[in-house]
Amino acid sequence: MRTINPVVTTGSSANMPKLSGTYSRGKLAEVTGVKSETIRYYEKCGLLAVTARSAGGHRIYSEGHVKRLQFIRRCRELGFSLGEIEGLLELDSGEDKTCDQVRHATAVHLRDLQEKISDLKKMEATLAVLISQCDDLSSPICPIIKALSEN
Repeated sequence: MRTINPVVTTGSSANMPKLSGTYSRGKLAEVTGVKSETIRYYEKCGLLAVTARSAGGHRIYSEGHVKRLQFIRRCRELGFSLGEIEGLLELDSGEDKTCDQVRHATAVHLRDLQEKISDLKKMEATLAVLISQCDDLSSPICPIIKALSEN
């Protein structure tokens, strides 16, 4: 009987050499906690530099990509938009960057978050009032629907 060897499919890193400090997209995703599709998106947006390919056509990522993706992921966790992240990355790579510029951008982001939190608290209070007006669950006219239908 003839032995059939498994076939390596597209996207597989089985034949990709594991050189010191290099990563496949899948390994980069695993190491950084950023999904593979998101990595592709960041490349498309220009937040992450498009890399060279191996002889097999796979992208090869470096430690620099790991650090940049960790930075981007942490910024996203703190609510920074992609545009804000791009600005922070530009400040980081600029020759005449100052901590004051980064501090200012972060302070602007904090003010935006505080405004959103304030808006969310108002929405929470409004919803709580609407729910409290709905004590009679058998009423044919729902006060919540009535209130939402008014100007």
